[in-house]
Amino acid sequence: MEARGLGRLEGRAKPSMMAKVYIEAHGCSLSLSDSEAMAGILHSVGYELSQEPSEADLNILVTCIVKGPTENRMRYRVRALSAMEKPLIVAGCMPEVEEKVLESLNPRASLLGPNSIGMIAEAVASTLSGKRFVAIRRGPEEKLGLPRLRRNPVVGIIPIASGCLGVCSFCQVRLARGRLYSYPPKAIVSEAIRAIKEGCRELWLTSQDNGCYGLDIGSSLPELIRFVAGIEGDFMVRVGMANPTYVKQFLEELLDAYKNEKVFKFLHIPIQSFCSRILCLMRRGYGPDDAMEIINAFRRTFPEGTLATDVIVGFPTETEEEFEETLEFVAKVKPEIVNISKFSPRQGTEAARLPRLPSEVVAKRSRLLTELSRKVSLERNEGWIGWEGTCIIEEPGLKPNQWIGRNMAYRPILIDEVSKNLLGKSAIVRVVGATSRCLKGKIIA
Repeated sequence: MEARGLGRLEGRAKPSMMAKVYIEAHGCSLSLSDSEAMAGILHSVGYELSQEPSEADLNILVTCIVKGPTENRMRYRVRALSAMEKPLIVAGCMPEVEEKVLESLNPRASLLGPNSIGMIAEAVASTLSGKRFVAIRRGPEEKLGLPRLRRNPVVGIIPIASGCLGVCSFCQVRLARGRLYSYPPKAIVSEAIRAIKEGCRELWLTSQDNGCYGLDIGSSLPELIRFVAGIEGDFMVRVGMANPTYVKQFLEELLDAYKNEKVFKFLHIPIQSFCSRILCLMRRGYGPDDAMEIINAFRRTFPEGTLATDVIVGFPTETEEEFEETLEFVAKVKPEIVNISKFSPRQGTEAARLPRLPSEVVAKRSRLLTELSRKVSLERNEGWIGWEGTCIIEEPGLKPNQWIGRNMAYRPILIDEVSKNLLGKSAIVRVVGATSRCLKGKIIA
């Protein structure tokens, strides 16, 4: 989980009389979207965004608690920012489920839950005046239409819902974000139109679980994709994570919606395990056959499409044979992306009460799956060598004169030695190489 400050937005406004604020965000695209809205709200009332926490009058930490190591890092960042002896606001998921922990780390820090981001200006003003501000355990919040300062001007992150319908035994995020609250399709389309008018070339539809979008308001993910992809403009739609539990209910409609040329052929479907018993313990609501039905249909319809999945290794009581089932799945299906997490017990969850496996066993399984996933990713990526087509230049690379583009399958293409500014532009490229993480391309037009 990378910490991403909003310092590069600093130059957009520099009011002389207002305090300087630093925002550091961690976690998923939904969390990043929340931080963009916070920055937009503060900018709109005159606050200046600082490049570094040391230069700010107040610091804001947007937290993530999806995994144990991530939460440990959040605790470290709370301590580090608190040591600066400046006013601090801790926002995001952590205040909802770890209020007492945060109070022990910094009893003066203000707390803002994920359903309270619209109160950020009030929270900043109160905290700067020396009054602790706490807004947690609130109901769903309307987040569309809020002022927004984008981290990447090419990417419009559009939240489509808050919360989920899942009862996963290992998940603490659902305790923080609550039950499903889908935003109306009309409001989402309006937000998408705004992003396009502001120059975004990619629209990311994001939520805790896109699969259950609309089930509470009589809509659905395929319907929403059709609405957004039907907007006029030169852009692409990336559909975020959707759990198999719901995707299997509208699979054909989803694949049909994906056929629109404005939709990236990218499916993120987290299987977590390929063992029936473990999936039952996880309370995932589907079995291996359901996952394979979805994956096979996607592969048949979009042979060049990108398949991303998530796997938890070392879930309590998982046997060696059951882990082998997941290894065999990855070897057979060859997902382009496998996000691997070692099981870590999350406070307040059912799985935290189950007997844990030895850490050395979990570490070994993580290593084996990582090695396999890199191998299959490289194999899939090497299949792209020689491909020619259009990509959107999404962001600068880490090196000078380096750019990262995305093709129709949302595969990252690394382009070197181009000195002119390509951000947000389309380019025709030829893929000339590959690693397990990306394709390597050259611009040919």
